[in-house]
Amino acid sequence: MSAPPGLGVQEVALTRRGLRLARFTIGYNVVEGVVSISAGVAAGLVSLVGFGIDSGIESISAVLVAMRLSARLRHGTVDETKERRALRLVAITFFLLAGYVLVQGIRGLVLGEVPDASPVGIAVLVASLVVMPLLAVAKRRVGLALGGDPLILADAAETRVCVLLSVSTLAGLVLFQLTGAAWLDPVAGFVIAAFAIHEGIEAWHGELVESDDDEPDLPVEGGH
Repeated sequence: MSAPPGLGVQEVALTRRGLRLARFTIGYNVVEGVVSISAGVAAGLVSLVGFGIDSGIESISAVLVAMRLSARLRHGTVDETKERRALRLVAITFFLLAGYVLVQGIRGLVLGEVPDASPVGIAVLVASLVVMPLLAVAKRRVGLALGGDPLILADAAETRVCVLLSVSTLAGLVLFQLTGAAWLDPVAGFVIAAFAIHEGIEAWHGELVESDDDEPDLPVEGGH
């Protein structure tokens, strides 16, 4: 199949790689979200439910990336107005996530609710700590190789946020099981809310892009 107008052979290969990463993200996060929310509801863990909702948000971001890359492969162009509208929709979902976690966390603290332990939740978070860093690096490589593609780099940044959320949520769950301190779960939820608000603001302004200053530039290899 010939490359669409404006795309070279190497750019087509990179775009297809980005599309595969986006599709993997969608599938993985749907499973992760369902398991996390189910385990969180069963155990009464606010932070785990919030983590599952965040997985859904990341799936939305990956869908947007997949749509853009598919359009690029077909036509070589993308509707920037629709892309901007979609980014603002993602920002709104971040704010909804923050609101949910804050309300539930405050409710848990006021009522003194004690959650159950969740080995399944811990297993999901450990898996996320293995998969997500690799996925974030792979997305960023593609974004930089495509000349600093904003939406792909934004998606990479969101995946990296998922890693940070995994760390904070896992720390809250493990410390709860070790100490029995029920307040640790709402506090971990508040950390998620802070991340969500920050990323929501950046997404709204179209600034959810990682800085290139913290990592060296990577060579572009069309054969990989």
